Amino acid sequence: MAKKSVIQREKKRQKLEQKYHLIRRSLKKEISKVHSLSDQWQIHGKLQSLPRNSAPTRLHRRCFLTGRARANYRDFGLSGHILREMVHACLLPGATRSSW
Repeated sequence: MAKKSVIQREKKRQKLEQKYHLIRRSLKKEISKVHSLSDQWQIHGKLQSLPRNSAPTRLHRRCFLTGRARANYRDFGLSGHILREMVHACLLPGATRSSW
């Protein structure tokens, strides 16, 4: 189980990303349209002034049950450890079991 503070930090990042998504997208479109280098730098400065945690690259996918950030399967939203336990308990139909 992930620490609760880490999970809350991730939720805060998601809220910030949603809040600044449109602003970030419009600034990036402006940069691509402007041909003057000084204007591009000015717009880039505005982009840099946005909070770091509002960038989508700082988000992580986490396990739905445990909050684990690593070994996440997109199809299920679960970490590999929990996925294996659920397959062995026959909670995921169609998944083949293996024991190693």
